[in-house]
Formats: sequence, C-alpha cells, structure tokens
Amino acid sequence: MNESPALSSRRQFIAKTGLAAASATLATGPNLLLGQAKGANDRVRVGVMALGRGMGHVKAYLDVPNCEVAYVCDVDEKRLASGVTYMNGKQETPPQAVGDFRRILDDPEIDAISIATPNFWHAPAAILACKAGKHVYVEKPGSYNPHESRRMVQVAEETGRQVQMGTQRRSYPGVIEGIQKLREGVIGRTLHARCWYSNTRPSIGIGEVTAPPPELDWTLWQGPLPERPYKNNLVHYNWHWHWFYGGGELANNGIHSLDIARWAMNVDHPERVTCAGGRYHFQDDQETPDTATSFYEFGDLGAISWETTSCHRRKPEELSFVRVYGEGGMMDFNGSAYTIYDLDGKEIGKNTEKPSDVPHFTNFANAIRAGEKLNQPIANGQISTMLCHLGNIAYRTNGAVKVDPKTGDLVDHPEGQKLWRREAYREGWEI
Repeated sequence: MNESPALSSRRQFIAKTGLAAASATLATGPNLLLGQAKGANDRVRVGVMALGRGMGHVKAYLDVPNCEVAYVCDVDEKRLASGVTYMNGKQETPPQAVGDFRRILDDPEIDAISIATPNFWHAPAAILACKAGKHVYVEKPGSYNPHESRRMVQVAEETGRQVQMGTQRRSYPGVIEGIQKLREGVIGRTLHARCWYSNTRPSIGIGEVTAPPPELDWTLWQGPLPERPYKNNLVHYNWHWHWFYGGGELANNGIHSLDIARWAMNVDHPERVTCAGGRYHFQDDQETPDTATSFYEFGDLGAISWETTSCHRRKPEELSFVRVYGEGGMMDFNGSAYTIYDLDGKEIGKNTEKPSDVPHFTNFANAIRAGEKLNQPIANGQISTMLCHLGNIAYRTNGAVKVDPKTGDLVDHPEGQKLWRREAYREGWEI
C-alpha cells in the first residue's frame, strides 16, 4: 500500500515522539489512520508485543480463523529469537521480528496490536496504538493506576478502536453459562462473592544493581518510566512485586477472580474498600504483600472479598477461584467450569468444560472485521481493574478508602489521591 507523504510523515512523527506528541498530532484534524471497516471475511493482521505471556497470544491467534501474526516484538533479543523460532512453519508468511513496538504501529497494513508487557506499559502502549489507528488487545490489568485507567478508556472512545482486555474468562462458554444461570435466579438473590489465590512463590532475594544483560534493551524495557538503574532480580517477572512497576498479586491475579465476582454480583463501583496484609514469608526485595485480604462493599447489592496467600498453597483446604453465595444456595467457578449447590450443600447443577484462551482472541478478531460485540471492552474491564487499584491504595495508606459508587472516585482521601496517578513519566511519554 502506498501512503501519501502527509500520512507517512505523520506516522514517522508518532513513532519518534511517543504519546504526548501523538495525541497532539492526531487531535488536529480527521483521524486519517482509522480507515474503513473490514469485511466479515478479511484477514486480521496483528503484532504481538512482549513474548513472555505474549507467546500465549501468539499460540491463540494461530487458532483464530483467518488471522495472521504479522509481527513479534520484544526488547529482549533472546526472547525475540525464541518467538521467531517457534513461528517457523506455523503460517504461510513468517512474522517480522522487531524490538520497538512503534515499528508495528508504523505499518499501515497492521490491524491490531496485542500487548503482553508489564503493567506500566499497558496504558501508554494501548493509547499510542489507538491513536495510530490500531485496534488493541491488552493484557490484564490494562493500567498501572486509576489515572491511566480513565485516560485509556477515554482514548478508546475518542478513536473508535476495538480495545479488548485480557480477562479471558469473559469468553469462556462455561462461565458465560454460569453467569446466565445466576441472572435466572438459580441461587436466588446474590449476596456475597469470595475470591482466592494461593501459590508457592519463592523468595526473590536481594537484587544487585548491575549492567543489564547485552540482549536486553533496558531503556526500552522501562519505556514510559523515569530512568532507574537495572537490578538483577527484576526482569522478567519480579517487577510485579515492586510498587514502581506493578501492583502486586492483587493486580496480577486478583483481577481475574474479581472480574468474575463483579460480573456474577452484577455490580460496578463499591462504596468502601479495605485491604490489609503484609510480606510475611521472606525478607527480600518484595514490597507488595504475599498475604492479604481485600473487601469491597456495594451497599444493598452485597459484597466481594479477595484473599491471597501467594507463598502458601493452604493444602488441604479446597479454595475455589470464585464462590458466589445467594439466598438459595451457592455457585463455584473454577476454570471454565461451575458447580451449583443448594442451601444444604447438595449439588444441583454443573458444567465441566475445559478452558481455552482462543474464544477471547476470536471474539477480538471478529469485532475488528465484523463488528461483533467485545466480551470485555476496555471500559468494562477497567471497572474491575479499579477494584485492584482501590485495594492497593487502601493497603498503602490507612487500610480503607471510601468511594463514590456513581463515579468510582475516592472520597476525602488526600493520601490516596497521591497514588491516583504517577508523579512523572519519561519525557515524551506523558499520559
């Protein structure tokens, strides 16, 4: 496809200057990058950004009808090479391999970008992609803080892009069926949902400040963040447990179960949130809690709780992923399966379907080419993500926050407001 000089110039400008410049540029006139809607049978061409969890994206897209992985992208040359090797022979046209995701955005033939980066990249990359005319699949939690959450939802609406959040259980047929049964009153009025996450995570140790490994583009890994020195126990996973980069287990795994609980309870913003716990198992660099409980009050609509023991499996306790209590019984959600019990604990219904990520990616592709309704549009996904943000704000301040149930805003909490947004971004990457 040949571009006009003006459009080519605009793409180059976006790629070089980041979010702030992209926003300013695209606001000056008609969004020439959006193009026309695709036909129902058109191939969807996607680039996958970050090849840790992103390899799950790659594998799912390979099973989506009429979908092509046109780019694989990672700032780690070893992971990038591994992704290229995996793709050998998997599709007729091998994907291009790039280290900078903005090269994907600069390609007018690309329909969408699939973002599987650390949390602090989610909103900046998604916003830039939307403004470059690309549709977006972004992993959970989708944002690092409430300000980023609100801004990415706003940009998705302004640009008219399809933005799907990676809480893939929204597309599990078994979960959808279970939620429908709740709506039909199978356990009566829902009162309370409980969520659990347990694991046996080891200590992350005490890291040392060293030179980054030669295969890692440390500057680009940090992306929108202010520069910090490389520490050797941070990449590629332990950033989750540092407040500067991630949101702990609540934003890492809590989002999945809280989203199902909120869906099951048919609620949006809470009135009050509490969260307490600590780092009890190891004395190391981890800042976020390994043991914690958060509680969400929705007034007359009920409550949701989430509990983690990320360094203890709690065997032989039988902890469900999500358990919903109603006036007439209880429903458990595990994987894509559900089980229904009456008030006496007798099993009265179940679904044992096995989970798969493919339906969520298929739904995303169908939304792009045929206008199918997204199962987890970013606006709805971020309501669930806000539960994680509010829980972390409560934990990091005085243990409790009041919330305006109409807007999701904090009420009379100056210390919490300081955590609402990041103090600074790298120049050119401001949200």
